[in-house]
Amino acid sequence: MQFIIPILVALSTVISFVQSLPNTSKFLDSRQSTNRLVFSHFMIGITSDRQSAADYDADMQRAKEYGIDAFALNIGVDPYTDQQLNLAYQSAANNNMKVFLSFDFNWWATGQATQVGQKIAQYASLPAQLQVDGKVFASSFAGDGLDVAAMRSAAGVPLFFAPNFHPSMGTSLSNVDGLLNWMGWPNNGNNKAPTPGSNISVQAGDEEYINALAGKAYIAPASAWFSTHFGPEVPYSKNWVFPSDQLWFDRWNQILQLGPRFVEILTWNDYGESHYVGPLSSPHTDDGASKWVNDMPHDGWLDMAKPFISAFKAGATSVSNYITEDELIYWYRPTPRGEDCDATDTCMVPANNASGNYFLGRPNGWESMQDTVFVVSLLQSPATIQVSSGSNSQTFTAAAGASAFQVPMGVGPQSFTVTRGSNTVFSGTSLKNVVDSCVCGLYNFNAYVGGLPAESGDPLKPDGLAAFAQGLKVSTCSATPSLSSVPASATSVPATGSTTTTATSTSGSSTSSTSSASSTSSTSSAQAPSGCSVGIITSTAIVTVTTYTSFCSNVQTTSTSSSAAPSVSNVCIGGAGPGNYIGLCSFCCSYGYCPPGPCTCTASGAPVPTPPTTGVNGIPLPGEDNSYLGLCSFACNHGYCPPTACTTAN
Repeated sequence: MQFIIPILVALSTVISFVQSLPNTSKFLDSRQSTNRLVFSHFMIGITSDRQSAADYDADMQRAKEYGIDAFALNIGVDPYTDQQLNLAYQSAANNNMKVFLSFDFNWWATGQATQVGQKIAQYASLPAQLQVDGKVFASSFAGDGLDVAAMRSAAGVPLFFAPNFHPSMGTSLSNVDGLLNWMGWPNNGNNKAPTPGSNISVQAGDEEYINALAGKAYIAPASAWFSTHFGPEVPYSKNWVFPSDQLWFDRWNQILQLGPRFVEILTWNDYGESHYVGPLSSPHTDDGASKWVNDMPHDGWLDMAKPFISAFKAGATSVSNYITEDELIYWYRPTPRGEDCDATDTCMVPANNASGNYFLGRPNGWESMQDTVFVVSLLQSPATIQVSSGSNSQTFTAAAGASAFQVPMGVGPQSFTVTRGSNTVFSGTSLKNVVDSCVCGLYNFNAYVGGLPAESGDPLKPDGLAAFAQGLKVSTCSATPSLSSVPASATSVPATGSTTTTATSTSGSSTSSTSSASSTSSTSSAQAPSGCSVGIITSTAIVTVTTYTSFCSNVQTTSTSSSAAPSVSNVCIGGAGPGNYIGLCSFCCSYGYCPPGPCTCTASGAPVPTPPTTGVNGIPLPGEDNSYLGLCSFACNHGYCPPTACTTAN
């Protein structure tokens, strides 16, 4: 997708979201509070590898579980479009979901009104077709200038048409039933990141559309991110970002206040622009995006949205009463924005720029992205949150409800702990470090999203990695997911007994709730000694799994019995690295620690028990860069300390 727009995000260490909109706007007086529905935009153009309706089932089931009512099936004019639409409609019917057509006018022409209507008629009578107010629902991406009357005539059915037309273009709205706003990101009004003196917010877009619609249905956009980095290796070169940062949290709070009839999540599976909330493992072909999508799951964003979706559909203006369990969601970019990748980045050479969206080097708008770790707590009662980002560590008091926090990004492991009094609710270290190197040689401005309680890994499938090497200038990366499939949580210990508290959350709402759970720890923890910023090992008495992402090696391990081991099926058990990394990568990757960048995982399988710890504090040789920190720490503490790369600090 290419036409986007805005929202000004206020940034501070602890964010208290003020649920208000400009007094000058009229749309708060016309909350569309009946028959609310949530859609998610779904790209059919990358699903040509699906062979049966069952290949769509997991998407349908997951979307339904999270409260999404229908997929907007974005279609171009590919020869496999009808085959895939038939499969999607069948799967939706099998799973009691709804779908509708969304015509992408990057590929359809506005002069094809009759063909558009005929395509609607082709699927209008199928059981999974979404109907609104007794009419067949259809939408679009762009399409200003379409002859809507001719389209309706060709469709031959009562039609609820809510396209992505643009009021600013003067398009007549007399023949539409509503409009989709695609302006889900902050920009300058010209499809790029905001610039001084030109900053249009998403709320400004809401107001423009609602005023133009004069009471007709509004489809409000909700998106978490935007980053794309296609170079000359593809004909659709484009390279820019919109400032996304804490947008996902802020936007859902805005939507609860705005109260539109419809919300459309942008998107389920547009990996190329990094605004997917669906799984990486959802079957799809690779348009070249896997270079910045591999090992970058976004599942946690859907977890964050779930109670907001419930609140929205209930007509509530606060999410607090819809939080049914404690959760922590966090996200961050994999490298600081100032990292210099010019020598190896794929966008450092000229490319076709007919669209005006291609820029050399760092993506246009990169300065608008903050070097920050974003954290959202969904809590039934107040708790204390500790966040460690590299050497930066901060502690926050989180109220019941939904709250957002920010911590300056630090190179190294990213760890999170939630406690109530002396009880640890959950604690864990992310599977993705922040590194001060170029991941696969690229400027990667995508987001890594994780959460607690931790979920299992979400790897790309082979079809989704098929174009991974296309255009890459480094040989240190391979088309293989490298994150462990084991949840990253080091501890998950619900507090014994129950507590009842009342407090005001930082999002401005208050609630009183009771939480209770039995003490059923399934893992053991190893905490770094005092003075070591982070150090966590997860293990059980039945299966030993090491998730060692610390730059401190002198870790004291404690182990407790467990009645059941976590599910462990596939981790890295072999790897390689170039030059001086070869021995370190071979050793560390064999035991599940295979940091991408210096190392490439070459084999996966059941976890291999690590050698006993030695207590040796390994550090890089003088003159070696920080990419050796974790490798030397892990290897020396497990009996292998190559003198060509590492030394000891003991």
